[in-house]
Amino acid sequence: MCQGKNSFPSYAFSPDTYSSRFHHVCGRPNVLNRNVGGEDSVEGEWPWQASVKKLGKHICGGALITHNWIVTAAHCFRLDDDPSQYTVLLGASKLENNWSNKQSIRVKSIIRNPRYAGEATSGDIALVRLVYPVRFTDYIIPICVPTANVNFPPGMKCWVTGWGDISEGQDLPPPKKLQKLQVPIIDIQTCRRLYNIDMGQSLPRKQIQDDMMCAGYAEGMKDSCKGDSGGPLMCKMNHEWLLAGIVSWGEGCAERNRPGVYIRLTSYQEWIQRIIPNLKFVDVTRGNNRLTNQGTGEADGRGQIFFIIVLLQVLVWHLNHVLALV
Repeated sequence: MCQGKNSFPSYAFSPDTYSSRFHHVCGRPNVLNRNVGGEDSVEGEWPWQASVKKLGKHICGGALITHNWIVTAAHCFRLDDDPSQYTVLLGASKLENNWSNKQSIRVKSIIRNPRYAGEATSGDIALVRLVYPVRFTDYIIPICVPTANVNFPPGMKCWVTGWGDISEGQDLPPPKKLQKLQVPIIDIQTCRRLYNIDMGQSLPRKQIQDDMMCAGYAEGMKDSCKGDSGGPLMCKMNHEWLLAGIVSWGEGCAERNRPGVYIRLTSYQEWIQRIIPNLKFVDVTRGNNRLTNQGTGEADGRGQIFFIIVLLQVLVWHLNHVLALV
């Protein structure tokens, strides 16, 4: 993550650590953003953030979208990759510490979008299935996935997170704390014009395709970088964080007239839904998508029922108390 130019064991929860009614709404962290405008993230601030590791080494970011599915970039993998070489780390803010809230889970399968044909091409999106479901906690919940009709307008301030290089060729120093960066959405036509500036004789020329979106600054200085690939571009709507894009490509890190290019999630609702039919996509006009530890993105009204039961119990207690006084 440019701003100016170990593998961990699986964590087992005891049965009474969390109630069976433990639930979350997607895209709503229990930890507030306490350091807006800073570089470091705090624990639990981005609870869907994933680290995709190959043979124990961080290679890409990703975002948790259900109990057992991660979305990331297709270019993080080769076609002949063995899924057993990969693990996904969740619940982490620092890559190099042994915080107990981390969960490290092996990968069962990797599904790359068939449109992907190499660097800077369409279809740079992949779905990663975990060997067993992650358990939601205050530090691990999924991000909301928007329906195809959700629009992220130019100028909207969104956030990108990752453990990538802090400048071109310079690794994030230990303890490798998750970095966050606020970036504005850039109109796709404006982005195409920026990438046509100072093109020189570089071949092949990279094109901003219709399934891509841009975010960042024309003057450079702030951008995603190597190691951030596959990580989430997140925008907040109606109190919920939506996954707007996936870090895909760029030219250099934080270069002038070269904003970050992301795969647009809304272009892939149909493809994602074919693979994960139970995933509930969020339309900002519809409201939130409640998730529980028993399902994979299923709508759940038990929280409201539980509230009504408690309210009735309070009313009955109050009535009995009044009658006793009489």
